[in-house]
Amino acid sequence: MKAVEITTFGAPEVLRLGERPEPVAGSGELLIRVAASGVNRPDVLQRTGNYPVPPGASDIPGLEVAGVVVGGDAAAMAQAGLKVGDRVCALVAGGGYAELCVAPVGQCLPVPHGFSDVEAASLPETFFTVWSNVFDRARLQKGETLLIQGGSSGIGVTAIQMAKALGATVLVTAGSDDKCAACLALGADHAINYKTSDFAEEVKKLTNGKGVNVILDMVAGSYVAREVECLAEDGRLVIIAVQGGLKAEFNAGLVLRKRLTITGSTLRPRSIEFKAAIAAALRDKVWPLIASGAIKPVIHSTFAAADAAQAHALMESNQHIGKIVLTWQAPAT
Repeated sequence: MKAVEITTFGAPEVLRLGERPEPVAGSGELLIRVAASGVNRPDVLQRTGNYPVPPGASDIPGLEVAGVVVGGDAAAMAQAGLKVGDRVCALVAGGGYAELCVAPVGQCLPVPHGFSDVEAASLPETFFTVWSNVFDRARLQKGETLLIQGGSSGIGVTAIQMAKALGATVLVTAGSDDKCAACLALGADHAINYKTSDFAEEVKKLTNGKGVNVILDMVAGSYVAREVECLAEDGRLVIIAVQGGLKAEFNAGLVLRKRLTITGSTLRPRSIEFKAAIAAALRDKVWPLIASGAIKPVIHSTFAAADAAQAHALMESNQHIGKIVLTWQAPAT
């Protein structure tokens, strides 16, 4: 099969289309003929040597795919209500940038009715991440307020729509007025251009000094101190990336006085059982919202798999709004 390989750690140009043996589905797994592969920030980190592959995972990059089931553990598939020929999207621990990909049955979800393969491939990584962190770890509730750092990212556009559909008020930060406008169009209640405004001060104004209940942070670093300031009492900060740096200094007294929770997670190394539980929650709580049109995929660009280097260059430019997807064949409609 054809697969996009990381020939050495480095710039986007190290990604090359090569040949690999076809993977074989084992117990509890199915085999997908991939039509589209989502591109995510962890793929870039893996390419640059800053995100080691978990033990047992493929060294081929790619954490989400969509396509057709072509084989696998028949008993496990039957138990999950899946069969050969079904269109699915899946979260995987690696190997997504390839024509064939193995996925645990529990991490597969049906392609929503009417969705193309490109749209379906844009769902798993961000939807699993947002559900696990915003709703499981940070326990966002209907009527609460969420601040999303980086509202125009793939994670951001998912979090905006999911939080709004489930009854929260949503504030976002973004790096340009155009990106702020895009976030508002997706349903965000307020958008703050972090390049022209202090987001902490703006949050205080917008919440009449109360602060927000939950913050989804992909920056960390110096942001943490200001986030602690603009959280409400009993607020929860969940960190899912450290694009702004690994170290942070903040007022620990505020954590005590406001009874704050600071948490975080990475999804890729978690167990199949853990991810399967997220998939089940998504199918129950979120897939109906997708079917109703309350939540829609936001695709910025698609690239042929052979042009994966261009896709990574776009990801690193931070000029995109929403998802970037690689295609392996003409998308199904």
